[in-house]
Amino acid sequence: MSRRFFGCSARIALAGVCAALSFAGTAHAADYPSRPIKLVVPFAAGGSTDIVARLVAEYAGRDLKQTIVVENKAGAGGSLGMEQVARSVADGYTIGMATMSTHGSNPAVYRKMNYDPVKDFEPVANVLAVPSIFAINPNLPARNMAEFVALAKGSPDKYSFASPGVGSLGHVNIENFMMLAGIKLLHVPYRGAGPALNDVMGGQVDAITDNLSSTLPQVLGGKLRPLAVLGAERSPLLPDVPTYIELGYPDMGTGGWFGLVAPAGTPPAVVQRLNQAVRAAMQDPEFRKKAEDVGGTLMPTTPQEFKVQIEQALARYAKVAKAANIQAD
Repeated sequence: MSRRFFGCSARIALAGVCAALSFAGTAHAADYPSRPIKLVVPFAAGGSTDIVARLVAEYAGRDLKQTIVVENKAGAGGSLGMEQVARSVADGYTIGMATMSTHGSNPAVYRKMNYDPVKDFEPVANVLAVPSIFAINPNLPARNMAEFVALAKGSPDKYSFASPGVGSLGHVNIENFMMLAGIKLLHVPYRGAGPALNDVMGGQVDAITDNLSSTLPQVLGGKLRPLAVLGAERSPLLPDVPTYIELGYPDMGTGGWFGLVAPAGTPPAVVQRLNQAVRAAMQDPEFRKKAEDVGGTLMPTTPQEFKVQIEQALARYAKVAKAANIQAD
């Protein structure tokens, strides 16, 4: 009898502890946020990811009635910053800005990753889709993509493309295009998008693919000739430039995105509160205007919908990396 009584008491005590912990978690979520939130940007200040993060910090912070502090932690193609988020306390006070690189191409090409893009994070919300463009030096004798493909097919490895580095999103996207178009370009990797872009404008390299927000000034200034937009639809900022889909390359996908993630184990109520704040920010006319100014398209999603988008990106780039044998240390 005493043994049975003891077992029953232990179960009751354990249930009480679980209930108390559950109540504590609920109470914590109800008070969230009670202090500033850190938003880790895994790239340098001034780039597209940083621009989107600061928009989120300003406008989502208003809805949360709390300060969101942006912290840039660049390195290893975004991996260092994402590792910091993955290793942070899962309480909603450290979140990260995920991109198609950190949660798509990087896991596909890097041999060693210090985070798992699925297991180590809770998707919060996709925020913005910013298309990239394929552009060439305007001195090349190609006025459109069909003419460029014809040039490349006629002289394999004669024409080159610049990227921010081996395994970068700019590298993987053009490798994908080369396979789909049946062409072969010479890859010239750089240490960052800035120097890569400069050499294409200078004529040392022939082509590049980069975010529209980064290349638009050079395109409008006539220093680059855009041939295709990697996006779901044409950009209002470049209405005469067709998408890859229109050009007959639907397997290029629909472009990159920028979204919020939290460490795995972050309470669902906290994730939902962050999601709510992001969606509220998207309703602000100023937010929408600033997003449009950088060529962005709003991507309001639930956490579950964003999770599916991450999984789709991982599958697409794993396929490309394997087919093109792209690996990076």
